[in-house]
Amino acid sequence: MKIHGTHYRTVWLKPGDPSVVQIIDQRHLPFELVIEDLRTLEDAAVAVKDMHARGAGLIGAMAGYGMYLAAFNALRGKFGPAAPAFQDEMEKAGAYLKATRPTAVNLEWGVNRSLAAMRANPADPLHAALHMALEIADEDAEYCRRIGEHGVEIIAEISKRKGGAPVNILTHCNAGWLAFVDYGTATAPMYAAFERGIPIHVWVDETRPRNQGARLTAYELGQHGVPHTVIADNVGGHLMQHGMVDMVITGADRVTHTGDAANKIGTYLKALAAKDNGVPFYVALPSSTFDWVMTDGVAQIPVEQRGGEEVTWIDGWTPEGVRSVRLTPAESPAANFGFDVTPARLISGLITERGICPASAPGVYSLYPEKRPEPQAAD
Repeated sequence: MKIHGTHYRTVWLKPGDPSVVQIIDQRHLPFELVIEDLRTLEDAAVAVKDMHARGAGLIGAMAGYGMYLAAFNALRGKFGPAAPAFQDEMEKAGAYLKATRPTAVNLEWGVNRSLAAMRANPADPLHAALHMALEIADEDAEYCRRIGEHGVEIIAEISKRKGGAPVNILTHCNAGWLAFVDYGTATAPMYAAFERGIPIHVWVDETRPRNQGARLTAYELGQHGVPHTVIADNVGGHLMQHGMVDMVITGADRVTHTGDAANKIGTYLKALAAKDNGVPFYVALPSSTFDWVMTDGVAQIPVEQRGGEEVTWIDGWTPEGVRSVRLTPAESPAANFGFDVTPARLISGLITERGICPASAPGVYSLYPEKRPEPQAAD
């Protein structure tokens, strides 16, 4: 997508310098566009953990590029590509990256793909790692584009029922192109509708405590010219009660194959309000976000708990630049649960790169039959 008319992805290899991966440092948005250079595995890990780069799809791409940097520096140092110690070093690098953000399944998925590619090409693991990083990034962008193609049909049908009046869409957090490599998931149908000329308006939840909605989703929608309004997190239920929301679309950081979806904290409450008011609630995700092992999202998905300072302090723009200010009494402790899980029963459908399906195991397997478990032989 574009910033000030120039096309960007969220992560890329620096032109002319194979030792550097570049990202948009999202901590500075919407106030300033900062491009950060990553030169080591540790740089990539810090960028993921401290949310310079964040969002399910982007984290998956960061895993690929992070493993490439690990391989690049290991081979430039004391390891040879065929040495057993090199593979051991890569396994350690993968474990280190995986530990940075436990909720999003894309991180583990990306690391595992990179490790498998290097194992399959022991003569030139660096080429394998780079090829896999590029493949993951391109695949993420393409899958998001397809999500837009499928999801826009839902918006078009609502627009038709409304006689062409604007379709009001509520979204939570940032599942836009800034959370992926390009296009986004929740926003991809919105962009597709906008390009088709279907009138839409997006209600953008601020998404405390890090305000990814107010800072990132509003920024990218504004750059694209999509009509939108930022609202406080607690406004959504009121809007739904008064018929001011036609549908909800969110992203997800992990979705079980049974349809439970982990997303930014507060998503579950939006799903409850949508259910109570008959508003369709959709989750948009690429297949890399599915967890094919877990069956009960509420019980099994690990929920990241982040530092309380994200709750007690807030960043904002002042005449002196970006500053942090305290919101709470200094002596008050704060809990910071990063995610919650929306049970499948509250989800109207899952929008994937292969189409739209019910949030259930049969629904998911209808789109991904190759993932269906083999029937167990009788004793």
